[in-house]
Amino acid sequence: MTIRIGNAPCSWGVEFADDPRNPDWRSMLKDCADAGYKGIELGPIGFMPEDPAVLADALAENGLELIGGVVFRPFHDPDAWAEVMDAAMRTCKALVSRGAKHLVLIDSISPRRAPTAGRAAEAEQMDRAEWVAFRDRITTVAKMGAEVYGLTVGIHAHAAGFIDFEPELERLLEEVDPTILKICFDTGHHSYAGYDPVAFMRRHIDRISYMHFKDIDPKVKAQAIANRTGFYDACGQGIFCNLGKGDVDFPAVRKVLLDAKFEGWCTVEQDCDPTLDVSPVDDARANREYLESIGFN
Repeated sequence: MTIRIGNAPCSWGVEFADDPRNPDWRSMLKDCADAGYKGIELGPIGFMPEDPAVLADALAENGLELIGGVVFRPFHDPDAWAEVMDAAMRTCKALVSRGAKHLVLIDSISPRRAPTAGRAAEAEQMDRAEWVAFRDRITTVAKMGAEVYGLTVGIHAHAAGFIDFEPELERLLEEVDPTILKICFDTGHHSYAGYDPVAFMRRHIDRISYMHFKDIDPKVKAQAIANRTGFYDACGQGIFCNLGKGDVDFPAVRKVLLDAKFEGWCTVEQDCDPTLDVSPVDDARANREYLESIGFN
């Protein structure tokens, strides 16, 4: 059994391709390699070059493998469907060109859900017709990724989107064919939502195809929920701390993966605010060293 540990551009504060605060993509690749990682996610489409030759050379120069990519778009908004599909197709093509395996689908933050991130009992729910259309948009992209591009597609729950809380995630899993849609499981977002990541993993490990390793500071989380802090503001307050410093039980996460004979990539994602005086490469190195200390090699 082989579990490999990668990292992602969001650990350098990269959430949107056109954000002027983003680091240079080449320097980020170097940082990732310098921190000891052998794999990196694509980041938002357009951040790294879509020319496969240019990307291939840069990855090879840093000894990095492309793991996968994320479509973080408003699946909840029918008026944004063209935007969602454009990002999805471009991401699929970029991944296939470099032999990457994982396509991750995330419903991005909705103004309707942002005030209730972490507050399942208060969160606005879609009506039946809206849910069906939302589910079908996710299914369409998952089917394209799996059947047209040969990728392993995983749904990723995310704070302040419409796939945030455990019942919503499980409802989607029940209604979409598991051959086209699996789970990219994010430990930190599951904790943010108020649920036990390890318990969920034990119930659904057979459908988890890919992992995002994220930890969460329980004090910052409690304050963010109490104050109805926005997601990106909470990131700026350090809600996603270094691995091993928060409330996610990573030794137990490791045991679930080992018991299931999980193989593949687990990617560190420490979402951060790029304007803060932090050192992403230092955090990336510390996260890798922590994972090694509990048995991830």
